[in-house]
Amino acid sequence: MVNCICCDKNIPIGTGTTLIQNTGKQLHFCSSKCQKNMTKLKRKPRKLKWSGLYEKGK
Repeated sequence: MVNCICCDKNIPIGTGTTLIQNTGKQLHFCSSKCQKNMTKLKRKPRKLKWSGLYEKGK
């Protein structure tokens, strides 16, 4: 099992999507919401309140 790179949720086997960059790095996403926020909208998971990687600012 792998974790979503955006929201840090566990992704069950057979679900989710994997995007492979030109550098060979694999990006695992649990949903299209996570994929769109990371790739198309270029948002950082640390700034998304619904993300598991969210950190409050100072």
